Amino acid sequence: LGGGRGHMRPATSLPHIARGGATPLAASPSGPRGTCLLVALRPINIDRERDTFFRSDFQYDPQFEYTEPQPTSVLEKYCEGSGQFLSQAVRIMQCVLRKYGSYESFEVATGGSILPKSRVWASVRKYLQKERCVGEVVVRLSEELLSQAVMMVESCRPTLTINLAGARQHWLEGMLRHEIGTHYIRGVNNGRQPWHSAAGRKQFGLKPANPTEEGLASLHSVLFRKNPFLWRAALLYFTVYHAGHMSFSQLFHSIGQFVQDPAVRWEYCVRAKRGQTDTSRPGCFSKDQVYLDGVLRILRHRRNIDFKMLASLGKVSYEDVEHLRKFAVLERTRIPHFMEDQERYLQQLDHIITINELDDEELRQLIP
Repeated sequence: LGGGRGHMRPATSLPHIARGGATPLAASPSGPRGTCLLVALRPINIDRERDTFFRSDFQYDPQFEYTEPQPTSVLEKYCEGSGQFLSQAVRIMQCVLRKYGSYESFEVATGGSILPKSRVWASVRKYLQKERCVGEVVVRLSEELLSQAVMMVESCRPTLTINLAGARQHWLEGMLRHEIGTHYIRGVNNGRQPWHSAAGRKQFGLKPANPTEEGLASLHSVLFRKNPFLWRAALLYFTVYHAGHMSFSQLFHSIGQFVQDPAVRWEYCVRAKRGQTDTSRPGCFSKDQVYLDGVLRILRHRRNIDFKMLASLGKVSYEDVEHLRKFAVLERTRIPHFMEDQERYLQQLDHIITINELDDEELRQLIP
């Protein structure tokens, strides 16, 4: 266990934008491409362009530069945002604004106080004990991370870095369920299966792990909250969709209807515009729509999914569970502690549907 020092930066509810040198644990099991992609898509002049943007009263469209030529095939794959779940995304955010007035008020009211280091360490140790993985995961605390947390593989060791500025009393365990209870445990289980390699996935005809992987993790982030709003997934979906039709500055002003803090808006816009050089042009990097997409697909089929088997099989889609069941190696696989009581788990998924004003019939019509 180790600590981190640095200048305090505003906490956001964003996923991490990698700086390099490590592999995201949630990346595709077929290889570390995710790292190369995240590093390649991080502008090298981001701080300078941020300063220019803020000095322009948010009217300037950043001109981003990158260390290497952009991976064209990847950018083409993620160049079109979907509007399939746009109305659900807007409805989720409107629920929060109706109840709390602003996201900032929601964060303070439901997240609770920022925890001191001692309380964070205690909570992490307690959670690792619950999942029986004490000593397996390196944990670091940081005051520099722009996301709430990130799970990476560093020097062949799973490493969880937690942003102290975002470690809120009532939200910390949700973050641990997301990173350890979902990504880490599914990764460990995946390593025991005959499809753990790229060749194995091809042999068994597996669908991509996403959107199931990030959909599950996003649900587990809010599981057991009194008001489990899917705000983060909804705003990411909304931002990506509109990035495809707007310039950077237009997008920044558009999401102002949901987020007041300019620093947080900047981060959402940078993610949605990554890969672009001239952000005055419409265009998006659509990968961040995977969170809400995965959440809604899982909620749509929640009555038919064997969630314990889905966890045991590793990094697989819920659509592949029945096909893979007979080939599974289940000895020594792990089930997250919060999935043990399936009745309670499903009740929580029902509660998420209700709180976010989602509708089962609507989901059935949207998702086959």
